[in-house]
Amino acid sequence: MPQSEVSGVSRTLAELVAATSWADVAAQHHEAKRSILNFFATALGSAHDPAVTIAVRALSPFSGAATSAIIGRSERLDAMGAAFVNAISANLLDFDDTHPETIIHPAAPVAAPVLALAEARGLPGRDVLTAFILGVEVECRIGNAVSPRHYARGWHITSTCGIFGAAAACAKLLGLSAESIAHAIGIAASQSAGNVENLPSAAKNVSVGNAARNGLFAALLAQQGYEAAPLAIEGPLGWARTMGDDPDLERLLGGLGRTWEISKNTYKPYPAGIVFHAVIDACLALRDRIGRVDQVDSVTVQGSALLLARGDRPVRNERDARVSIHHCVACGLLIGAAGVAEFARETVFRLDIAKLREKVRAELDSSLPDGAARVTIGLASGETIAETVMSPRGSLADPLGDRDIEAKLRDGVRTGGSNWNAERIIETVWQLDACDDISSLMQRASSIK
Repeated sequence: MPQSEVSGVSRTLAELVAATSWADVAAQHHEAKRSILNFFATALGSAHDPAVTIAVRALSPFSGAATSAIIGRSERLDAMGAAFVNAISANLLDFDDTHPETIIHPAAPVAAPVLALAEARGLPGRDVLTAFILGVEVECRIGNAVSPRHYARGWHITSTCGIFGAAAACAKLLGLSAESIAHAIGIAASQSAGNVENLPSAAKNVSVGNAARNGLFAALLAQQGYEAAPLAIEGPLGWARTMGDDPDLERLLGGLGRTWEISKNTYKPYPAGIVFHAVIDACLALRDRIGRVDQVDSVTVQGSALLLARGDRPVRNERDARVSIHHCVACGLLIGAAGVAEFARETVFRLDIAKLREKVRAELDSSLPDGAARVTIGLASGETIAETVMSPRGSLADPLGDRDIEAKLRDGVRTGGSNWNAERIIETVWQLDACDDISSLMQRASSIK
């Protein structure tokens, strides 16, 4: 039987992508705009970070026609270069959106190539939103099928699954057939990469950038006739088994087209790993109860194995700090805040912050689910006080509102040193479905006046 006639996961997902219209995802329109607004907020916050500047400098000599904006900056690159850089900047501060079931950060690898391609081709906002929703669906469903073992093995799931969402979304924008979209997803399987060991470094962001760029590349290859194996994801030697274990096909395909993963998206109030948000909330609450921080003798943080695996680490730089239980405790108790400034180099190396970090120890409590934490403080008086947070701010149980995300974007413009117009970006994203040409929208958003 010809490969194109063999049905597999890639083809099943592709048929959904090809058949779904703007009207079919009407219930997801607002959440998609929230996610894209948050994407701009996080990318703007990193616009002039050295890692972004280096990426622009490295790619510029090799860029084709400069069709697509670099968010928060004046430079422009070709669509693949812009997709790479914008995905890096959106993920750099650990401030992006989170799909709780997988810990995928959905927007960075999907919104970056979708916006870059749409700007290069002058495509309408409705097409952008539809493709984005479908890309998030594909990446998160594939992530569901391999979670949590895939991440536990050391694969950085935003990168490894994000490329599938990028490929599917870009293929949708290009108007490819279901067969060609399936090939794009299969081609993406050959480019999926990224490891957890690199989380405390900018190398982590390179794999997120590659997910965005290479997903677009996969769609462009499929458009030109490239093919992939029909079982590239779930085959005996396919992506899932090569990078982990047998995929859970029920979690991947169950409810396909009836339930939507973007509806589960969450948005961070703090620029740190999502599993640390309960630690921060607990410390902010305890700060109001203890009076003087200099009376703190010890701090014990209890949480799940995931919390300890990700965050019980020494702090050597600001990237370590964003994934550190100890630094999150110090910020919450000593400063009473956990914004971008609290995870910047100047704060990370403050002597009082470092001293308080040394008083923190982490303990496993298997009764606490991922995302929850208990913080117990031992005071000089001998008294102990504790705070347990099961559903931190920004979670599905306590979500950020629209105005919170708007405020986050305004802060991103300021902290990222960008001269892009925050109010125009906010207005533009909320009206994305009314835009006939995304390129004019991006130019307007980048205008100072």
